[in-house]
Amino acid sequence: MTHPHNERAVNPLPPVVVALFLVMAGLELAFNLAERGLIGDRSAVGWRIEAWERFGFSDKVFEWMITTGQWPVEHLIRFFGYVFVHANFTHGLFAMVILLAMGKIVAESLGAWKFVVIYFSTAAVGALAYGLVFDDPRILIGAYPPAYGLIGGFTYFMWAKLGALGAPQILAFRLIGMLLVIQFLFALLFGGDNSWVAELAGFATGFVITVLLVPGGWSRFLELMRRN
Repeated sequence: MTHPHNERAVNPLPPVVVALFLVMAGLELAFNLAERGLIGDRSAVGWRIEAWERFGFSDKVFEWMITTGQWPVEHLIRFFGYVFVHANFTHGLFAMVILLAMGKIVAESLGAWKFVVIYFSTAAVGALAYGLVFDDPRILIGAYPPAYGLIGGFTYFMWAKLGALGAPQILAFRLIGMLLVIQFLFALLFGGDNSWVAELAGFATGFVITVLLVPGGWSRFLELMRRN
C-alpha cells in the first residue's frame, strides 16, 4: 500500500508530450529572442518569417505538387512542419497549453506511439483539408489542427464513458462546441481566417483514429451506437 506522504501531488506528464512541448517552446523562445535582437545577427529578426515560408503549409505549393505530380520531401514536410511555427508568442502559447492538457490524457490512455500517430495524422489531414477546401494564398501555421485532434481523442473517451453510464453522450461535445463558439466570436470581433477547417478536420480525425486505436474501440463504438 502506498503511503499518503509518498504520493505525488501532480502526476508527471508523459515524456512524448514533454518532448513535443519543449521543441515548440524552444523554437518560440528562439524566435522571440531573435526578434528582440538578443541572439543571432541582424538577419535573425526574420527567423520566424523564414520558418513560415519553409515549413508553413501552402495551398499554392500543394496545387503545384498536384499539377506537376512532383512531391519533393522539402514540400511534403509542410504537412507536419507547420505545427511547430506560430504567428507570435500568444498564438503558440495557447496551442502548447492544449497540447499539455489534452496530450496528457491521450498519451496516458493510449500510450506514446498511438499519441504520435494521432498527433501527426491529424496534422496532415488538417493541412489536406485546408488545401482541398479553400484556395487561400495565406499559409497555414500553428499546432491547432493536431491540438483539436487531441480534443477529438478526449471527446471519444468522454463519449464512451457517458454511454457506459447511460448519460446523454452529446455532453461529450461540450468542449469542442465551446471552442468553436469562442472562435466564431473572435472572428466576428477581430477578423478570422480559414484555418478553422483544418482544426475541424483535425478534431474529426482525432475522434475517428482514437476509436480505431483503443483496444475494442470499434466494437464498443458500434455497440453504443446501436443503443442510441
